[in-house]
Amino acid sequence: MVIDFLWNLGAWNWFIIAVVLFLLETIIPGVHFLWFSLAAVVVGVLAVATGIAWHWQLTIFALVAIGVIFAVRHYAHPAISKSDEPDLNVRGAQYIGRFFIVSNEIVQGRGKIRVGDTIWNAEGEDAPVGARVKVVGVDGTALVVERAETTD
Repeated sequence: MVIDFLWNLGAWNWFIIAVVLFLLETIIPGVHFLWFSLAAVVVGVLAVATGIAWHWQLTIFALVAIGVIFAVRHYAHPAISKSDEPDLNVRGAQYIGRFFIVSNEIVQGRGKIRVGDTIWNAEGEDAPVGARVKVVGVDGTALVVERAETTD
Protein backbone atom coordinates (compact mmCIF):
# COMPACT_ATOMS: atom_id res chain seq x y z
CA MET A 1 0.00 0.00 0.00
CA VAL A 2 2.74 2.49 0.94
CA ILE A 3 4.82 1.39 -2.05
CA ASP A 4 1.84 1.91 -4.36
CA PHE A 5 1.29 5.37 -2.89
CA LEU A 6 4.95 6.33 -3.40
CA TRP A 7 5.01 4.84 -6.90
CA ASN A 8 2.00 6.95 -7.86
CA LEU A 9 3.72 10.13 -6.65
CA GLY A 10 6.31 9.70 -9.40
CA ALA A 11 8.72 12.64 -9.68
CA TRP A 12 7.46 14.20 -6.45
CA ASN A 13 9.32 11.50 -4.53
CA TRP A 14 12.52 13.45 -5.22
CA PHE A 15 11.15 16.41 -3.30
CA ILE A 16 10.17 14.14 -0.41
CA ILE A 17 13.69 12.68 -0.41
CA ALA A 18 15.13 16.21 -0.49
CA VAL A 19 13.07 17.27 2.54
CA VAL A 20 14.05 14.14 4.47
CA LEU A 21 17.72 14.75 3.66
CA PHE A 22 17.43 18.43 4.67
CA LEU A 23 15.90 17.32 7.98
CA LEU A 24 18.71 14.82 8.52
CA GLU A 25 21.18 17.64 7.80
CA THR A 26 19.71 19.67 10.64
CA ILE A 27 19.75 16.75 13.08
CA ILE A 28 23.10 15.08 12.31
CA PRO A 29 26.25 17.20 12.77
CA GLY A 30 28.38 17.91 9.72
CA VAL A 31 27.54 18.79 6.17
CA HIS A 32 26.81 15.38 4.69
CA PHE A 33 23.24 15.28 3.46
CA LEU A 34 23.00 18.81 2.06
CA TRP A 35 24.68 17.95 -1.24
CA PHE A 36 22.48 14.91 -1.82
CA SER A 37 19.36 16.87 -0.99
CA LEU A 38 20.37 19.55 -3.52
CA ALA A 39 20.87 16.82 -6.12
CA ALA A 40 17.41 15.43 -5.27
CA VAL A 41 15.85 18.87 -5.81
CA VAL A 42 17.58 19.20 -9.19
CA VAL A 43 16.38 15.77 -10.28
CA GLY A 44 12.89 16.49 -8.98
CA VAL A 45 12.67 19.69 -11.01
CA LEU A 46 13.95 17.91 -14.12
CA ALA A 47 11.57 14.98 -13.61
CA VAL A 48 8.52 17.24 -13.15
CA ALA A 49 9.50 19.43 -16.12
CA THR A 50 10.40 16.69 -18.57
CA GLY A 51 8.87 13.44 -17.26
CA ILE A 52 12.06 11.42 -17.84
CA ALA A 53 12.13 7.73 -16.94
CA TRP A 54 13.07 6.63 -13.41
CA HIS A 55 16.35 4.98 -14.43
CA TRP A 56 17.52 8.27 -16.01
CA GLN A 57 16.44 10.06 -12.86
CA LEU A 58 18.69 7.81 -10.77
CA THR A 59 21.58 8.32 -13.19
CA ILE A 60 21.16 12.10 -13.14
CA PHE A 61 20.90 12.04 -9.33
CA ALA A 62 24.20 10.17 -9.05
CA LEU A 63 25.96 12.45 -11.52
CA VAL A 64 24.64 15.67 -9.95
CA ALA A 65 25.49 14.47 -6.43
CA ILE A 66 29.04 13.58 -7.43
CA GLY A 67 29.42 16.85 -9.34
CA VAL A 68 28.17 18.93 -6.41
CA ILE A 69 30.48 17.15 -3.97
CA PHE A 70 33.55 17.74 -6.15
CA ALA A 71 32.58 21.37 -6.77
CA VAL A 72 32.10 22.04 -3.07
CA ARG A 73 35.38 20.32 -2.17
CA HIS A 74 37.16 22.47 -4.72
CA TYR A 75 35.62 25.83 -3.84
CA ALA A 76 35.28 25.36 -0.07
CA HIS A 77 38.82 24.13 0.52
CA PRO A 78 40.40 25.82 3.58
CA ALA A 79 43.35 27.04 1.50
CA ILE A 80 40.96 28.89 -0.83
CA SER A 81 38.65 30.44 1.74
CA LYS A 82 40.61 33.13 3.56
CA SER A 83 39.66 34.18 7.07
CA ASP A 84 39.82 37.65 8.56
CA GLU A 85 41.03 35.93 11.77
CA PRO A 86 43.53 33.29 10.55
CA ASP A 87 44.96 32.72 14.06
CA LEU A 88 41.58 32.33 15.73
CA ASN A 89 42.14 28.67 16.67
CA VAL A 90 45.87 29.06 17.27
CA ARG A 91 45.68 31.19 20.38
CA GLY A 92 49.43 31.36 20.97
CA ALA A 93 50.11 32.74 17.47
CA GLN A 94 48.16 35.86 18.43
CA TYR A 95 50.92 36.75 20.90
CA ILE A 96 53.86 36.65 18.49
CA GLY A 97 55.69 39.97 18.60
CA ARG A 98 54.25 41.00 21.97
CA PHE A 99 56.17 41.48 25.22
CA PHE A 100 55.39 39.79 28.54
CA ILE A 101 56.89 39.27 32.00
CA VAL A 102 58.40 35.97 33.22
CA SER A 103 56.34 34.64 36.15
CA ASN A 104 58.27 31.38 36.84
CA GLU A 105 61.91 31.63 35.87
CA ILE A 106 62.96 30.04 32.62
CA VAL A 107 65.57 27.41 33.47
CA GLN A 108 67.07 24.99 30.95
CA GLY A 109 64.80 26.44 28.29
CA ARG A 110 61.46 25.96 30.12
CA GLY A 111 59.46 28.28 32.34
CA LYS A 112 56.26 30.31 32.49
CA ILE A 113 55.17 33.81 31.51
CA ARG A 114 52.14 35.87 32.47
CA VAL A 115 49.83 36.77 29.58
CA GLY A 116 47.06 38.96 30.97
CA ASP A 117 45.49 36.92 33.77
CA THR A 118 46.81 33.61 32.39
CA ILE A 119 50.08 31.76 32.87
CA TRP A 120 51.55 30.21 29.71
CA ASN A 121 54.36 27.69 29.34
CA ALA A 122 57.39 29.32 27.76
CA GLU A 123 60.45 28.01 25.97
CA GLY A 124 63.59 29.99 25.35
CA GLU A 125 66.83 31.21 26.85
CA ASP A 126 67.09 31.29 30.65
CA ALA A 127 65.49 34.33 32.29
CA PRO A 128 64.74 35.26 35.92
CA VAL A 129 61.32 36.07 37.37
CA GLY A 130 60.27 39.58 36.33
CA ALA A 131 62.39 39.62 33.16
CA ARG A 132 60.77 41.05 30.04
CA VAL A 133 60.53 38.65 27.08
CA LYS A 134 59.24 38.84 23.53
CA VAL A 135 57.18 36.03 22.00
CA VAL A 136 58.81 34.92 18.74
CA GLY A 137 56.92 31.70 18.03
CA VAL A 138 54.67 28.92 19.23
CA ASP A 139 55.58 25.29 19.92
CA GLY A 140 52.37 23.39 20.64
CA THR A 141 51.01 24.93 23.84
CA ALA A 142 54.23 26.73 24.74
CA LEU A 143 55.21 30.22 23.65
CA VAL A 144 58.76 30.51 22.29
CA VAL A 145 60.36 33.62 23.81
CA GLU A 146 63.59 35.58 23.73
CA ARG A 147 64.91 38.13 26.20
CA ALA A 148 63.87 41.70 25.45
CA GLU A 149 66.67 44.16 26.16
CA THR A 150 64.85 47.24 24.86
CA THR A 151 61.44 48.64 25.71
CA ASP A 152 58.75 49.11 23.06
